[in-house]
Amino acid sequence: MSVLTEQLAKTEESITQQCLAGGRNREEVILVAVSKTKPLHMIEEAYAAGQRHFGENRMQELQEKAESLDHDDLQWHMIGTLQTNKIKFIAAYVHWIHSVFKVKQLNEINKRAAQHNRVINVLIQVNISEEPQKGGCEADELDELLTHAQTLDHILVRGLMGMAKFTDDETTISDSFELLRNLQQRHNTNYPKLTELSMGMSNDYALALDKGSTMLRIGSSIFGSRA
Repeated sequence: MSVLTEQLAKTEESITQQCLAGGRNREEVILVAVSKTKPLHMIEEAYAAGQRHFGENRMQELQEKAESLDHDDLQWHMIGTLQTNKIKFIAAYVHWIHSVFKVKQLNEINKRAAQHNRVINVLIQVNISEEPQKGGCEADELDELLTHAQTLDHILVRGLMGMAKFTDDETTISDSFELLRNLQQRHNTNYPKLTELSMGMSNDYALALDKGSTMLRIGSSIFGSRA
């Protein structure tokens, strides 16, 4: 067993045990292996070991990888900053976009998805860390975004995404995740398809699972640290 395959297996086992301890079904949680900057052969190795969801943070890198890897059941997640003028590069390939927080982004994704006769799953990014460099909308902007998304035929808003503050204080991290879960539950009343919570990375996914995360974005624990 290679190091990558072993690390993926350890991560899967950790998630499974955390779900069991929390009374959750492992099938509720999607592991997004963050493959940004990693070569194709590592993605192929993870795929061979059973991984199906991969996350990228640069649109042209996602496009190049998607064009090179021909697997019908592989799902690509765009988790990085969206540049509106580059959405055209990923519209034919991406299955999930985690980092939407502007009306103009929704409109452009819808336009480009329509050109490929596709419906793209979208998550609204909320700034739960109060750190401006992380992007995301404010909580009171969610209604406007969700209402507008209802008018678009080629996107489907499936949930919310957030990143906790970079800190060792677990209480601060948990409180951020709790905020996102509360927002999702509040808006799910009017938007019943708003079921997903993308939160938790290699350093804090246990806390995220405890707060109801349904998508974990994990990179270094699987692929190793980046240069």
